[in-house]
Parts: sequence; C-alpha cells; structure tokens
Amino acid sequence: MAKGAQQNREHLAAVQLLGKTISKRAGFRCEWCEGDQELRLWEYQPDHEPTEDNLALLCLSCRELVGTKNPDPRRLRSLRNALWSQVPAVAEGAAVVLARCKEPWVREAIEESFIDEALKGRLL
Repeated sequence: MAKGAQQNREHLAAVQLLGKTISKRAGFRCEWCEGDQELRLWEYQPDHEPTEDNLALLCLSCRELVGTKNPDPRRLRSLRNALWSQVPAVAEGAAVVLARCKEPWVREAIEESFIDEALKGRLL
C-alpha cells in the first residue's frame, strides 16, 4: 500500500510542477469558460502521465460540470469556444462534457471542432 501512496504523491507533485506553465498558458482564466473564480488544475486523463496537453486550468463551476450527468444546456454554451483549443485537455475535455447534452447545437459544435475523429465518433 505504501508504494501506491508514494506513486500518488509523485503524480501530484508532477501535476503541481506544471501549474505555473498551465496558468500562464490560460492567461490565469478558466480554459473552458474564461471565468476567474477558484481556478485549479484539472487532469483530462488522470491515469496518464501529467503533461501540458493533459492538464487544463478550470474554475469551480466547470470542474463541477465534469461530474454532472445532465448538465444545464444554458450553462454549457460557455464551453463551446473551448472546442477550438489546440490543447487536448481543453478541447476534448469540453467535448466530453458537452456530449452529455442532447441539444442539436452541441452535436453541430462537436462535429465542426478539430478534436480527434475517433473521439468524435464515440461522443456522437
């Protein structure tokens, strides 16, 4: 069990080392909605090594959306621009959240985005 705890500490330390870089990249704003309240690093794929492409700076509201099964479509409109990011954690992470909404505009936005075609296929 101690080995797992040590690996977790090392993983979290690696995430924190990228914090300044990610914050500067994001302009100290949420990379999904551009908010500036309670910003924290979020891992798109926590089972992978922490990299700049796998981390996004998100506000509390957007981090809450990650765990929401049926998000309010009005709240999701602010995430639409994130689909155009070159950063996978930003674009693909937002697409995963948006895909939970069945509004026609969501499907259209995901189809038009530059996210990975395989992911588009799974989401749509």
